[in-house]
Amino acid sequence: MYPLARRAPAPGILETRGMTQQQLSPPSSRSPGQMTATMRAATPPAPGPKVLRIGLVLGGKMIEERIIKERTHVTIGPSEKSMFVVPSRAIPPSFKLFEIVGSEYHLTFLEGMSGRVALKSGVADLEGLKGAAKRVQSGNTQAYQVPLTEEARGKIVVGDTTFLFQFVTPPPVQARPQLPSSVKAGLGDQIDWTTTIIAAFSFLLHFGAVGSIYSDWMDPVIDDENSVAALIESVKQLPPPPVEQPKETETDTAQTAQAAAEAPKAAGPSKGAAPGKVSDARATAIVNELQQLEMQMLGALNASGNATAGVLASGDVSLGLLDGAASSSSGVGRGGIAGLNLGGGGSGTVRPGAIGGSGLAGIGDTSSGGPATAGSTQKVKGPVGSANVGGAAVSGGNVANASSVVAGMSAGFRRCYNRGLQEDPTMKGSVRVTAKIGPNGEVLSATPSGGGLSGTVISCVVARVMSAQFSPPEGGGATIVIPVTFVSQ
Repeated sequence: MYPLARRAPAPGILETRGMTQQQLSPPSSRSPGQMTATMRAATPPAPGPKVLRIGLVLGGKMIEERIIKERTHVTIGPSEKSMFVVPSRAIPPSFKLFEIVGSEYHLTFLEGMSGRVALKSGVADLEGLKGAAKRVQSGNTQAYQVPLTEEARGKIVVGDTTFLFQFVTPPPVQARPQLPSSVKAGLGDQIDWTTTIIAAFSFLLHFGAVGSIYSDWMDPVIDDENSVAALIESVKQLPPPPVEQPKETETDTAQTAQAAAEAPKAAGPSKGAAPGKVSDARATAIVNELQQLEMQMLGALNASGNATAGVLASGDVSLGLLDGAASSSSGVGRGGIAGLNLGGGGSGTVRPGAIGGSGLAGIGDTSSGGPATAGSTQKVKGPVGSANVGGAAVSGGNVANASSVVAGMSAGFRRCYNRGLQEDPTMKGSVRVTAKIGPNGEVLSATPSGGGLSGTVISCVVARVMSAQFSPPEGGGATIVIPVTFVSQ
């Protein structure tokens, strides 16, 4: 700093950061020395006006130094928006200590501030400058304003804080730091762009060719409506499938002809057989005739005594009775009992071979015109039932095909009832099946209710309902009640 007084420096002002504590003295009338003149001549003039250099001293120590590079107001005060924050209530929150009026700086000070300023007219205290200073209004406070030149310097004391100021040449503008070329070089500088461009065009060409081969942009446009119509017409023009004729089996015809040819041979004596001896073929034929005769006798006995059906079916009649009747001297009466025509009338004893004909071989001969109904069976038709399916009641959600699916169950219900009639011909009744339908139309459960039917029939009906498939119901679920009435005919 430039000297501010002739006397010794104040004890609180120290030398810090290039600002030297010196005594203030009025400008000397002596001419500068030769060295000073040479340095001033060698120093180029500063471009533009000088700027403020302000040092902040607190407690005898320089705590801050700042060069105001831009000519602007310098504010002090307790507000954090001030350029220099001073914890003092004696000044406004943001007081303009150095204010630019026009293009020149002006020093503005208040009552209670002290200090000295070196001007062109000499060094003066703030108290002495009040008479020549301009009075201005700073908020609600009366202030004093003194113009400053670029040679002015001094100190201003505000409470415990001291401001040292002077005008200095603005520092040269520092060049913007530049990174070395090795650091600035990025990934893009390391790429061989010629090779990269050639490779990129090669990839585009190859992949474009493969894509065009597998794409359908070159295929002709197909009209779906015309294609479907042509397909339907071609199906209509197809010829009907040929009707397969059942093939007649030649095996049954050959077996029938062979049996008819062997029958006369078995009836006559075999050639070359010794007198009193029976050949094997003849013995086999006799055994067959005896078995047929036995069946004829069973049919003849059905007019008296126990039924022959009981002998064959349940075994109620012992076969010993048949053996006794065959060994008795009375034999079996002949006649037309049960359609057995043994020849002749009356009730004489049956003597095989005594009445003529072909003997035992004639029994069962179907070549004659007489009836031969002994041992024949007649199929008795059992009761037949019907299943009447009532209207299906749908709740919980609409099922589109509920009526048609329930109607299609009628045949299955009738088969279940007919199986039950084989066990109990008098059975009849009704059942109500409550079926719960799942979201996909499947039957989740079937609950029967009703009476008059056996458990077999009800289980069969429930199984038929469980196997049904409905359309998906609206809302994700539905309940269908199916009433069925079974009546025997």
